[in-house]
Amino acid sequence: MTQHPIQATQAPTRIQQNILARSERRVLNWLCERLPAWVTPDQLTTLGFFGAVLVAAGYMLSWIDDEWLGLSLAGYIVNWFGDSLDGSLARWRRIERPAYGYFVDHSVDGLAIVLIVGGIGASPYFRLDVALFGAVGYLLLAIHTFLSAKVLGEFRLSYMAGGPTELRLMLMAMTMIMPLVGGGTVLGTDFSAFDIFGLVVASILTTLYVVQSLATARLLARRGG
Repeated sequence: MTQHPIQATQAPTRIQQNILARSERRVLNWLCERLPAWVTPDQLTTLGFFGAVLVAAGYMLSWIDDEWLGLSLAGYIVNWFGDSLDGSLARWRRIERPAYGYFVDHSVDGLAIVLIVGGIGASPYFRLDVALFGAVGYLLLAIHTFLSAKVLGEFRLSYMAGGPTELRLMLMAMTMIMPLVGGGTVLGTDFSAFDIFGLVVASILTTLYVVQSLATARLLARRGG
């Protein structure tokens, strides 16, 4: 059987237009310049995933005591540090491995988001089905991003001026008010205030996926591709 070697592909153009992009880039560059030489991008990817584990654990342990939500908040910071710096460090040191880095980073990201959202759904404040609807919306939009990177050569890191960092901050703010609002149902429904918020966010993500997919399909059709 003839085996074909894996062909190196050109890295897609990164498009990042979220609100905090410029400020975050300055912080990441400052950190990259000061990280010890022994720190590697793979170690940072692992650290980011460990942060997602902490987030999920904090939410699940909040059944015991609300103070465990502090573990989730710390986990978001660890996740941001590792997830945002792994690729940044590789580019800073000019040691990129485009195919390997792209595959490993986004494979780990997919599992991390399932852990985080699953942890939210396993908390006393969210229904699991609502949380999983949010995960579906996020992963659909991620699929669109990966497909666009292939067919358009554009890797979009933000939508509606928001990206992963803004999403983390939104989830951190939600986590801080969870003990204040509680997980009781509202408006005579079986949903908590956080469930309703989650349904709105999930609906926006899913709508973005549909709109962006249709727009990309029309663009490709006009190009005859």
